[in-house]
Amino acid sequence: MNSLISRRTFLNGSLTAGLSLPGLLSPTAHGFAPEDNLLVIGPLKGYSPQIGTLVSMLNYNRDTIIRSVKGMTKAQLDFLFDAHANTIGSLLLHLGATDKFYQINTFEGRQEFNEEEKKEWGAAMALGDAGRKEIKGHEVNYYLDKLAAVRDKTLNLLKTKDDEWLLALDPVWSKQQPVNTYWKWFHVCEHESNHRGQIAFLKSRLPGAKPAKD
Repeated sequence: MNSLISRRTFLNGSLTAGLSLPGLLSPTAHGFAPEDNLLVIGPLKGYSPQIGTLVSMLNYNRDTIIRSVKGMTKAQLDFLFDAHANTIGSLLLHLGATDKFYQINTFEGRQEFNEEEKKEWGAAMALGDAGRKEIKGHEVNYYLDKLAAVRDKTLNLLKTKDDEWLLALDPVWSKQQPVNTYWKWFHVCEHESNHRGQIAFLKSRLPGAKPAKD
């Protein structure tokens, strides 16, 4: 019950800070979500309206990932729960690989990594045996720096596009059912949410981890 109350208090306080009465329909006077307030989803300066809203969601998800692994040791990042699991480190690199793939797909129209990209991201994209064998022995900042480098490029490229581009159907992916660019980057968002849950589970199973409260 206490944890539920504290969550409500946090959210209520954050939302009150992000919204001003009585103008609840607009988070700020100029209609843009503050870039430093992750609890306001909406258009951001520098992006077209729909892309800015997408970016606000990408930013929130990425922040939760970063906060969940900050301060983890190399041993914790390399911890393997069982022979079929992925390590937290490999999951982090997998998020970077996914971001990189949708980057080359949506901005360059490519359907697969080139040879240089395969060397850098192949194991992280595939995970499984390749990930368990190759992705280990790194400090947390190694993973966070690689995630940041890819995401920074993605955000800069998104600034060059508009809502028409975001909503456009992909002629290759739409042969069986319509798929647009917005869905692709929404998938990046929900993909990170999915793996954040896996990371939370793996953290709860680390040697010496305290029992979960929720």
